Amino acid sequence: MQESDTQPRVLLVEGPDDKHVVIHLSERSGLEQNFWIIEKEGKDTLLDSIVLEARTPGRTVMGVVLDANDDPNASWQAVTDRLNRLRQEDHFDLPDLPAQPEPGGTIIDGRLRIGIWLMPDNRSTGELEDFVGSMIPSGDPVWPRAQAFIDGIPPDDRKFAPGKIQRAKVHAWLATRESPRPIGLSIRAGDLDANASNTTTFVNWLRELFKEMS
Repeated sequence: MQESDTQPRVLLVEGPDDKHVVIHLSERSGLEQNFWIIEKEGKDTLLDSIVLEARTPGRTVMGVVLDANDDPNASWQAVTDRLNRLRQEDHFDLPDLPAQPEPGGTIIDGRLRIGIWLMPDNRSTGELEDFVGSMIPSGDPVWPRAQAFIDGIPPDDRKFAPGKIQRAKVHAWLATRESPRPIGLSIRAGDLDANASNTTTFVNWLRELFKEMS
């Protein structure tokens, strides 16, 4: 049995960068991390684990954070399809699921409290790095140059996938810091703004999802 199997409150994320963003945003925001973060090693693995994780005995709260990628509607549908499976196969007590995610993050109360956040902001296409990009301080003089540098690489010379341009830009910007760090540690060090608007909305969603219920 894995230790996560005994945790009543869990947050499912795609990978280590997502995990460390949550950890360091929680620390910077004074959010008590009273939940267990489970890395799923990719979006497809995360989606395939939703039903099993929800069925775990003793589980009371389950959050899901995944990338919208190039189709937020399809990503939302992929999650709600799994939750509807629970309703049909397990007669799981869940209310009707919204047709689209809430802008401030979705929370569904039933037999299990379920939260869903689509990176970056529940509306736009994109992924974790788009969320992180919104944390780069406004007016930073290097950010436009990092973007221009990546945009200036001829397509045939690019070693990153076509859908990972924003990831390349964010990491190019991180590489210019006085002490280059991974994303999570850059939040901790204050290179990235933990009080950016979208970041505050995400932390508020986490706080509401995992608040102690009387």
